Amino acid sequence: MKTVLRFIGSTFILGMLVWALTINLVIAPVQAAIRQLEEAPGQTVYQSRQTLKDQQGNSWQAIAFKRTHPDRTATLYLRLVGFPGTANLDHSQPITLTDSMGKTFTAADVSHDMFMDQTQMEPDAGQYDLQPILMQLESAIPLRLILPSLDQSEIILNVSPNVVEEWRSLTVQK
Repeated sequence: MKTVLRFIGSTFILGMLVWALTINLVIAPVQAAIRQLEEAPGQTVYQSRQTLKDQQGNSWQAIAFKRTHPDRTATLYLRLVGFPGTANLDHSQPITLTDSMGKTFTAADVSHDMFMDQTQMEPDAGQYDLQPILMQLESAIPLRLILPSLDQSEIILNVSPNVVEEWRSLTVQK
């Protein structure tokens, strides 16, 4: 009888330890993978790199970055790059971000800042100004990011709450 009680007690304790470990792993805070690069004296770039999938299963590289300039001003952009031939983005239109609660935001296309030679703009790459809207995005709610294309179809990227949280963490970088 004592061995049965001892076995039950040991099983209970082991179960509690496994439960505590599982809870800690599930609710552990997101660790942002922010990279820091010094481009020039007094000019630093902080970036978050993610891979997002569109509705066709194509991969897109999403690079949210904050550039601090020597005069202490900062810009916060999102650069999206698809594989060559994936898309023909409409650079005259903003991207649209919609959360699952129905809130919609737009981010202006600033791709002209990405390419020095405007005739060499890549059709499957775009850059967007996140600064005006980033802190309005809820970090606990997934987003749908809609890219306009020249062939009138929309490219939809799903953005997880963890990615939004990491993007928002760029704002606190000095």
